[in-house]
Amino acid sequence: MSGRTVRIGGGAGFSGDRIEPALDLLARGDLDYLAFECLAERTIGLAQAARRGGAKPGFDPMLDERMRAALPLAHPRGVKIVTNMGAANTAAAVTHVTEIARELGLPGFRTAAVLGDDVLETILGGEFPLVDREGTSRDLGASIVAANAYLGTEGIVAALQGGADAVITGRVCDPALFLGPLIHEFGWASDDWARLGQGTLVGHLLECAGQLCGGYFADPGVKDVPDLARLGFPYADVSADGTAEFGKLADTGGRLDVATCKEQLLYEILDPGAYLQADVVADFRQVRIRETARDRVAVSGGAGRPRPDTLKVSISYEDGYVGEGQVSYAGAGAQARGQLALEIVRERLRLTGAPVSDLRLELIGVNAIDRRGRPSVHEPGEVRARVAGRAATQAGADRIGAEVEALYTNGPAGGGGVTRSVRSVLAVASTLIDRTLVTPRVQFEAA
Repeated sequence: MSGRTVRIGGGAGFSGDRIEPALDLLARGDLDYLAFECLAERTIGLAQAARRGGAKPGFDPMLDERMRAALPLAHPRGVKIVTNMGAANTAAAVTHVTEIARELGLPGFRTAAVLGDDVLETILGGEFPLVDREGTSRDLGASIVAANAYLGTEGIVAALQGGADAVITGRVCDPALFLGPLIHEFGWASDDWARLGQGTLVGHLLECAGQLCGGYFADPGVKDVPDLARLGFPYADVSADGTAEFGKLADTGGRLDVATCKEQLLYEILDPGAYLQADVVADFRQVRIRETARDRVAVSGGAGRPRPDTLKVSISYEDGYVGEGQVSYAGAGAQARGQLALEIVRERLRLTGAPVSDLRLELIGVNAIDRRGRPSVHEPGEVRARVAGRAATQAGADRIGAEVEALYTNGPAGGGGVTRSVRSVLAVASTLIDRTLVTPRVQFEAA
């Protein structure tokens, strides 16, 4: 690598991720930027539902803890933070972070909200074909809770150009959290498809944080990863042409090499030749990965084509309830007693006309994952029988757990440890809308 580089770190791979590795990056990593990627597909819908119920403000529940820990390290070092922890209430998240900055004595700290991803009114006012099933958005009717478009880097770049120390978004494409700072730093044009494709590659490799360093990779005896309890998070030194070298801090656990990079490269990629993003259609087919030192990897070869004319929209909607019951059996004949328990519950639900569907009955450790139920030469010493199913109402779903609990005195010998639960289902459907229907905008607040 030659010339000026920008160092950007991956601070989180999901909402509940560990905080300590990100703080270590801030303290010892000599970063320019740190990105916290915290939004899964359903996260905004769940946050919106909690917000409407008055239980929570709608932004990421770990926003307060992360920012109170990160800002005192980041701000004195000039490290800018970019995150999608705004979730369903980005404006409130920015106000909260601004209050934290004041409490921490960081005068002039400037926080920006990237807004515009909430397209609920647009979806409710139209009819958009669903891309992952038959039907249209109108078929979901009043069950729709939230609808959010995957924005690109436009708002993030504008926020950084406006002097933001922290940029908080709602729904954006995950790599955009990393691509935005690179566009800002290097002045890449919005139609420089090659660099945007390479920058998207950088973002995709960093977005899951610990996964690039061996998390979700380890398989003892096959793919060994040292000291996972102290797993380090990655950073990338990115050049103006988009090529990058990835590394992790010394004295942290994990491994960063060609193998871990290859697994992350293919993670959640439908078509490596056409990874659809709001900013570019990225092409990863010619990516080259080369180890330059221990835990140091050079990556190049990302390419791109003109961006799509549409943006993906995730529609979160209420989809009934799931009821569940579990009971354990141990000792001689445990598997046979567990199987009998499942058969009893199945028949009871049929006899009583319980309004349940998609019924699933399984013995955890026997056939819960491998549904073929292949015979084993070893009789398990213990099993956990699980019954789960769907219902339109909470009362209907509760019937499942009730029948499992009744096994205490009406089922096989030795059952114990019964648990039962009912949870509402928040499902996600996807559609595409013309990008002209979505307008990103930025709001600033200063401490």
